[in-house]
Amino acid sequence: MTARSGAAIDGGLYTDITDLARDAPSFLNTVIKDWTTYGLFAFAVLIVVAWWAARRQDARRMAQTLCAPLIVVAAFAVDDVIKLIVREERPCRTLHPSSTLEACPAANDWSFPSNHTVIAASAATVLLLLSRVLGALAALGTLAMAVSRVWVGAHYPHDVLVGLLVGIAVAWPLTLAAARAAPAIDRLRATSLRPLVAAGS
Repeated sequence: MTARSGAAIDGGLYTDITDLARDAPSFLNTVIKDWTTYGLFAFAVLIVVAWWAARRQDARRMAQTLCAPLIVVAAFAVDDVIKLIVREERPCRTLHPSSTLEACPAANDWSFPSNHTVIAASAATVLLLLSRVLGALAALGTLAMAVSRVWVGAHYPHDVLVGLLVGIAVAWPLTLAAARAAPAIDRLRATSLRPLVAAGS
């Protein structure tokens, strides 16, 4: 199957953003590059915080928290399937911008949707269903991740927009379904593993 180009959708906007990034202050670009490279670790930390808090909550909440990593992996898997079906070439290969903050990925590393954005959006969706505070922090981080992927030149705007939708669409129903594992959590709370799923003795 021939690789597709997304340039006709919003290639002009992509070029405007990467041109803006090229002329932006170096300290701003450093912050954005660091976030796009390492920011996903922040979502892992938030999930750990959610797990710690869920130890004092009901079994339903703990079940959803423990399923969070699996839900994120499921969203990533769906994203990869879409990538293989659509096969959209990276904008840095199609449009050949004069320079981008992030090196252009290898050929066959498809652009649509954005992996980073799908992972962030799925994690944020789980966290939002678990905690308004953690969810709000994750939502802000997700928006920053989506913008950063275009800013560094790795994706078209529509790649990250669809990435947001895929992450939410996969994570929302799976998080709700994970509550059905509450009886298993209740059983664990009666075993030697209780400290992992409940606070106190």
